[in-house]
Amino acid sequence: MRVIVGRAGRPHGIRGEVVIGVRTDEPDLRFAVGAAVDVSTDPEKTDGERLTVASARWHSGQLLVAFDGITDRTAASELTGSWLSVDASELPGTGDPDEFRDHELIGLNVRTAGGEPVGVVTDVLHYGQDLLVVRRTEGEVMVPFVRQIVPEVDIEAGLVVIDPPPGLLDPAEAQ
Repeated sequence: MRVIVGRAGRPHGIRGEVVIGVRTDEPDLRFAVGAAVDVSTDPEKTDGERLTVASARWHSGQLLVAFDGITDRTAASELTGSWLSVDASELPGTGDPDEFRDHELIGLNVRTAGGEPVGVVTDVLHYGQDLLVVRRTEGEVMVPFVRQIVPEVDIEAGLVVIDPPPGLLDPAEAQ
């Protein structure tokens, strides 16, 4: 599975640096000197080349990255709009058993604490409160990703257990 870590923006200066639209919580790790990223015109595919980070620096709140072989503004401008990704298997573990990356949650089966099947996680949203988007036969439901409602996540078993309050899965049950 591909994990998008950034998007190449406009060139910066004349020496081949590119402004990166960061799409990762770990930009200093993903864009460290020597790190490799795959370049793609489509976020769902890897149709381009693999680039190695030659330098990276923060400037006025923006991440500026130079890649090996991209040495001038013209070459850098050819990257504009490209998606930068890594293979999920290349990402190190978080070290925290209660921390999950979005790609680890997407595709997991969801059931209630009572064992009733609910659906499948199709997305994770981050709007002040993390939300699991769960596809059900009746449509989608958004489940707040908090311990009180999601007491168990078992990546190995491919399972998320939820303890939904009344009305979360069936609005008719809301008080």
